[in-house]
Amino acid sequence: MTPPSSPTIFISIASYLDSMLFFTLNDAVAKAARPELLSLGVVGQHLEDQRAAIAALPFARRVRYVHLHPQDTLGVSWARSTAFSLYDGEAFLLQVDSHTLFEPGWDEQLRSLHATLGERSAKPIISTYPYRFDMVDGKPQYTPGEGRTALVLRPHPEKNLTPGDAVLRFMARHLFTSEPVMGCHVSAGFLFAAGSFVEEVPYDPWLYFHGEEQSLAVRAFTHGWDIFHPLTTPVYHLYKTEGTPYETHHWHGELDARRAFTSHYLTERAKLRLNRLLMGDGLPGAYGLGTVRSMAQYAELSGIDYARQTISDPFGGQLY
Repeated sequence: MTPPSSPTIFISIASYLDSMLFFTLNDAVAKAARPELLSLGVVGQHLEDQRAAIAALPFARRVRYVHLHPQDTLGVSWARSTAFSLYDGEAFLLQVDSHTLFEPGWDEQLRSLHATLGERSAKPIISTYPYRFDMVDGKPQYTPGEGRTALVLRPHPEKNLTPGDAVLRFMARHLFTSEPVMGCHVSAGFLFAAGSFVEEVPYDPWLYFHGEEQSLAVRAFTHGWDIFHPLTTPVYHLYKTEGTPYETHHWHGELDARRAFTSHYLTERAKLRLNRLLMGDGLPGAYGLGTVRSMAQYAELSGIDYARQTISDPFGGQLY
């Protein structure tokens, strides 16, 4: 696959009641080696329209902004599908969360790595769970990875497949390596690929939260895309504390009860949809499996056999 001659990047960001949105926008542009080649697609799910604040940004002409009241939204997959609709033919896609920190020159790093991976794959995807950053006294702090391991995304041992439930939890594990590692799963909070990914693997708006990344990863694989986990990532993520309720969780608070579809309903609907995709008829249509590769080939690569509901380790115990 040959990207357009101008190495533009479309940054897709869906933000839900997130006070870090403008930090993320400003940091992405300020740290880019070539900010003039960036376009930012923002779906802002906030109580107040932030159009005036967007217009005041020095790079406002590069931002495509859609405002949605939080009561009218249907979850992260639906919002990211809307963000994908703001894509306009850019050479590359970068999807990140709205609480992301960037390293200086992040754009050139990702373009260079993508070009290198192009020697191994016609359709490479760069993705993994980013390392964390924290806000300390109002300033971001992070520790870069050492570049000696890749963070490989694998199913969490606490969640297994059953005939009626294809949803898995995933975790990042280290693998000592000197080059990016081919993987079977993506991080929705850090995904870099050719821009054509938007059209070939469109976000399924009928998913909710759980299963979002599984759907993307398997559909990408069956459409002929290859996932690679890099040794270093030029972006960092502000993680929430697991098990703690946050107003910025779509399913939390009074808004949920006032929506046309509650989070409980959306969760169950998404579960049935993922089951159909991975253990049923493949969900024929735009949001279904591709025809370039089979689910049997995915099972061989990943060790995740949805047909038999079994999970094995293709890395032979090398992960830690």
